[in-house]
Amino acid sequence: MNLETFIRLPRLWQWGGTPVTFDVDGVPTLFPGEDCTTFAASWVKAVCGVDPAADLRGAYDTAEGANAVVASAGGIASLVESRIEPLGWRRTEIVGDGAIGIVSAISGADQTLKEIPAIRFGPLWAVMGPRGAMAKKLDWTGVAWRLP
Repeated sequence: MNLETFIRLPRLWQWGGTPVTFDVDGVPTLFPGEDCTTFAASWVKAVCGVDPAADLRGAYDTAEGANAVVASAGGIASLVESRIEPLGWRRTEIVGDGAIGIVSAISGADQTLKEIPAIRFGPLWAVMGPRGAMAKKLDWTGVAWRLP
């Protein structure tokens, strides 16, 4: 599945997300609920076949629960890194389509500035928001990973 198709798939906002499954062509067989972290993890699964957030899906259902998961991992960058580096993703300073990066964005949940995982899409970053996936210009923190 290409990145544009992935971003355009229908999704619902849901803290903690729901398990996502793909058919042999990489198309979801269930349109998942996603938050910003599970959205990026679903892209990793679409590319690698392994869901780095499988154990987190359904494990929290509030902003407080999400914040606790992030805090226990030592921050959002540490959480993402610990889950995608074992799948072959490597830190990079060059972000191209499909890279996972940490961006600063206004949270749709509480309207505060947060650091969240996003997927590079051309000159934009794709993120999950209350109305679904969207791509927009966001401030990149300088932390990103890509497949070699």
